[in-house]
Amino acid sequence: MSLFQPIPNAGNAADATRPLADRMRPRTLEEFVGQEQLIGPGKPLRTQIERDDTGSLIFWGPPGTGKTTLAKIIANMTKADFIEFSAVLSGIKEIKQVMADAERARQYGTRTIVFIDEIHRFNKAQQDAFLPHVEKGNIRLIGATTENPSFEINSALLSRTRVYVLQPLTEDQIVLLLRRALIDRERGLGVMNLSASDEVLKKIASYTSGDARSAYNVLEVAAGLAKSPPSRKEREKDGAPTEKQTREITDDIVHDALQKRVLLYDKTGEEHYNLISALHKSVRNSDPDAALYWLGRMLEAGEDPLYIARRVVRMAVEDIGLADPNALSLCMAARDAVDFIGMPEGNLALAQAVVYLSVAPKSNALYTAYGDVLHDVEQTSADPVPLHLRNAPTALMKGLGYGRGYQYAHDLEKKVADMECLPDNLQGRVYYQPTNQGIEKRIGERLEEIKRVRPGAGRAQQPGKES
Repeated sequence: MSLFQPIPNAGNAADATRPLADRMRPRTLEEFVGQEQLIGPGKPLRTQIERDDTGSLIFWGPPGTGKTTLAKIIANMTKADFIEFSAVLSGIKEIKQVMADAERARQYGTRTIVFIDEIHRFNKAQQDAFLPHVEKGNIRLIGATTENPSFEINSALLSRTRVYVLQPLTEDQIVLLLRRALIDRERGLGVMNLSASDEVLKKIASYTSGDARSAYNVLEVAAGLAKSPPSRKEREKDGAPTEKQTREITDDIVHDALQKRVLLYDKTGEEHYNLISALHKSVRNSDPDAALYWLGRMLEAGEDPLYIARRVVRMAVEDIGLADPNALSLCMAARDAVDFIGMPEGNLALAQAVVYLSVAPKSNALYTAYGDVLHDVEQTSADPVPLHLRNAPTALMKGLGYGRGYQYAHDLEKKVADMECLPDNLQGRVYYQPTNQGIEKRIGERLEEIKRVRPGAGRAQQPGKES
């Protein structure tokens, strides 16, 4: 028996042993909900499907947005054989067998669509195995991925496919799908005579983060709870229920079915970077409410709290810097607290840190200064350390001029010597330019005072300018 089965036909749609999400899978573009930007009338993907000119495709989007469904609809509309397998379970051997079968089928005039779920899990060699067959036209490849194809798909394979981005479904779209499942007697839950208010369905939609499959799963569990035999009190109150008596899916039933909100997150994927970016930029924009929200999203989804702690420390030095030197100390303390007491108790330490950073005065002067330093280190010649800054522990080194002309600042009345400390080719460069935020305002005043007492202060130059 082959590991790769053709697309199930509609005759199996009523198989009650299959999950509701699979039974309710749309069979045509007219049944498909969402992704209007791709398959709405006149939109690019719909036009290509209707012209039977899709070529090879990559569908990129979160779980439950219709990637597999679209692939099956394309196969049905284009009368192609549909071979589906998962990158998690298949290797080079299976790929070669599928490619050989597809090449033979093409010789008999049959087109083959190979659908690869989680294509990002294939390594480079596995992805390369598809290239010659895509180029020859032996197969139309459709890959589905929740990860950014730019990072996860080989450039050679990526250049031979069109990438379409699928968006999470809206709450209204999820509610529409759930309502459809409740009344569909052939494939859905219609024979169970269930009812649910829009508010209850919206609760399921809001808790499943735009994932239709997850929403169907919650509804199916809730339906099972709602159809339980009524209690004796219910029978005495409402009378003996008939087979056709409608039972309601209530808010309490949905609460039991949900247990815990489904949060879209992948600790190694793009959503990981999207959320930490949102947290960092909220802190930078002095928005403590948004910072707390993104922090909560990450922690509740299972992110490593020490990873967040490390990023929070980075925020302290990149966006606050010397405008509030205490920020770094507080963030290091928060990191130690997380490490010491663990979670969930440590979440408040992180919350305290991100709120402190959000309301602290902001300065990227150190960040910018160090960037300018790195530019000069990379782009200018590595001039030797000036002789007057070198130590001279031996007579030979003293004879060569090491340390000659060095002025010990503590011996001077103003504690500032007229002495250049940069190499000759960078004399006069100014890297650190404090802002007028927080403590940096006082630092700026101190630097102005230093310039006034240093005899050669007028030579100061900006980075990149000639002295």
